[in-house]
Amino acid sequence: MNEMLLQLGKNAKDAETELRNITTNKKNEVLEAVADHLVECTEQLLSANAIDVEHGKANHMPEGLVDRLLLTRERIEGMAEGLRQLVSLEDPIGEVTGMKKRPNGLLIGQKRVPLGVVGIIYEARPNVTADAFGLCFKTGNVVILKGGSDALHSNEAIVNCIRETLGAHGVTENAIQLIADTSRETAAEFMKMNEYVDVLIPRGGKGLIKAVVNQSTIPVIETGTGNCHIYVDESADLDMAVNIILNAKTQRVGVCNACESLLVHENVKEKLLPVLAKRLQEKHVEMRADKEAQTLMPGAVAATEEDWGTEYLDYILSIKVVHNVDEAIAHINKYNTGHSEAIITENYSNAQKFLDEVDAAAVYVNASTRFTDGFEFGYGAEIGISTQKLHARGPMGLLALTTTKYVIYGNGQIRP
Repeated sequence: MNEMLLQLGKNAKDAETELRNITTNKKNEVLEAVADHLVECTEQLLSANAIDVEHGKANHMPEGLVDRLLLTRERIEGMAEGLRQLVSLEDPIGEVTGMKKRPNGLLIGQKRVPLGVVGIIYEARPNVTADAFGLCFKTGNVVILKGGSDALHSNEAIVNCIRETLGAHGVTENAIQLIADTSRETAAEFMKMNEYVDVLIPRGGKGLIKAVVNQSTIPVIETGTGNCHIYVDESADLDMAVNIILNAKTQRVGVCNACESLLVHENVKEKLLPVLAKRLQEKHVEMRADKEAQTLMPGAVAATEEDWGTEYLDYILSIKVVHNVDEAIAHINKYNTGHSEAIITENYSNAQKFLDEVDAAAVYVNASTRFTDGFEFGYGAEIGISTQKLHARGPMGLLALTTTKYVIYGNGQIRP
């Protein structure tokens, strides 16, 4: 094994014992200090990020991905605020649940404990660096980060800032480590470090997630891509629908909870689509529509079968007219990625049917899919948005980074 990775693994295991036993008060003290220090380091973080952004633009990175890479003063303050919000949340570690007395007198319960060492492989999203640290630290987990080359300078600056704060507060700096080698070979080796890493969480595009799921010998929590849909029902408030669609599509295009595909009931297509087309064009959104929608949306181009299953992460939206809510649900369940889906409707029965039958981690009625986010859900931040169905699903906050162990109290019982 790569000597650098081996040392990181050993460092993490050594740090695990310390973090497992750290008190809630100490965790909160450190998180507050890290939040403050990140803001104090704003100039260094912006300078490092400017190098990454410049490289990204020179390499013709799509505009949506450049936006995802970009740090601003507001986004740095947002990272700090996410850590401060974690301070206000209850520490789940140590909670004992379900304590029951057996007929033989044994008291058996479950105690919530850290996962141990969490590995995260992610693409060009510097905010993930701070979010991952905060959530792991609050839950007593060590974290090893493997970021992409596009954000290397940004990630290094953030990690250095965090490690400085840890050291200043008498906590092991190895609570967070960054793998600076961004090669695929190193990533592949990291995925095999099951002796040192307890769980691996990929955050990024379809290719990255598939590679981790297929190659890793470490248990993986799969955070999926976001081919998110909005369905406008025949009873929808159309002004509301337009506002929600524009927000879900254009507020930030390079994120997994952005709307990528729109379904419209045939009874409202003539009222909605021409107005929506004008608003989308104002935002420079390319419209890829089926035949019915294309005739009502000036500037729209013909959609292909591939469009229905594509996560664009760009100023592109696919549009399809459907006959009823059942057709909408069937289309969504065929093409979605299990992330976030929304219905715009004033019909209670259709709303409940959509909530019951759409298979996704987050299902909305009359709201933007952009709310699928740990901060928006009150988790302070998120380690990722899980689209799988085991252990965790949806925005992964503190509880998703814990497991349980049984604790048993006896008074001399032996098994007959």
